[in-house]
Amino acid sequence: MAVNTSADAPLPVGQVSRLIGGWIDRLGAVWVEGQITQLSRRPGAGVVFLTLRDPSHEISVSVTCYRQVFDAVAEVVREGSRVVVHAKPEWYAPRGQLSLRAAEIRPVGVGELLARLEQLKKALATEGLFADDRKKPLPFLPQLIGLVCGRASAAERDVLENARHRWPAVRFEVRNVPVQGVHAVTQVVQAVKDLDAIDDVDVIIVARGGGSVEDLLPFSDEQLVRAVSSCRTPVVSAIGHEPDNPLLDYVADLRASTPTDAAKKVVPDVGEEYERVRWLRDRARRSVESLLEREERGLAAALARPSIEDPHRMIEEREEQIAALTERSRRTLGHLLDRAESELTHTHARVVALSPAATLKRGYAVLQKPDGHVVRAPDEVAGDEELRARVAEGEFTVRVTEA
Repeated sequence: MAVNTSADAPLPVGQVSRLIGGWIDRLGAVWVEGQITQLSRRPGAGVVFLTLRDPSHEISVSVTCYRQVFDAVAEVVREGSRVVVHAKPEWYAPRGQLSLRAAEIRPVGVGELLARLEQLKKALATEGLFADDRKKPLPFLPQLIGLVCGRASAAERDVLENARHRWPAVRFEVRNVPVQGVHAVTQVVQAVKDLDAIDDVDVIIVARGGGSVEDLLPFSDEQLVRAVSSCRTPVVSAIGHEPDNPLLDYVADLRASTPTDAAKKVVPDVGEEYERVRWLRDRARRSVESLLEREERGLAAALARPSIEDPHRMIEEREEQIAALTERSRRTLGHLLDRAESELTHTHARVVALSPAATLKRGYAVLQKPDGHVVRAPDEVAGDEELRARVAEGEFTVRVTEA
């Protein structure tokens, strides 16, 4: 229930502490999961003190238990272990401190951890965080590489040495963080975010050597997976060895089997690139030379053609053909004219031979009436009728003496 207070009627500290204790007492016993970060087991003491921390957040709570409760799991539980605790919250009023009084401690087994990771993997995959269309391509030649790894670790050395051996001019922005334990998740996430905020960083490598399932748990944490999925910079996962598959491998833009493999996949080999450039240059030279040779052969063949070698020859040949055709056409036309003239002379002779004028020249005459009608029979004229006689040299008038 809410407590009514004011500046004029405040509550004493002791009463506030007792009220908080009462509220906490009503909570009852709860099951709590976390990671042991501190463990104090003094010889001869009947109580064991430990700190239980949320691996994904900077939140911890003190836990106390009787020695016999802890002795039941002492062989399998140590600092860094994940456990499930059945405990009752307690409020220590004099100091205003909250703690848990554990009645039972259960270690989280590897099988259970793997089952939880599989459930988380399916849930994140359903959200589409592992989809291929979300993955960004890596730059061909990154100028500045962000590296998240343990301090002075073999993974850091492998990445730096192999990358610089392949491309000596490559530069690194390194963030050394814990890669296992209670602080690993938050610091790895922060390092990734810091590198992603740097505009000059072209790609980020998260690297760690091999380890047990518990050691690699920080790289399957949901907080880290979501942080990597929201990065604008391509991220390469290089965690453990080939068989290791933390969830970071699925959300990263590229998975490398080892830190050394990450250096090989991110940074091109200068020797290989030089050979590739040399091969392409030689190939281009051969292509150009082949093209020039083909064009030269084509040009030589074109120059060897008669039309190019002796261009006037074709004109001369055409001139001779035209002259021959002209002469042929002239002869043909002459023959046609001669034949036409001969036919015309023959026709003229026939016309002259059949002409009435020729008949008249042989002494004949044509008699015509005044109206021009030609007299063909004697009965066509009457006595004393005047006719016109037409002869070869002219005409004259005649009179009929008797019909």
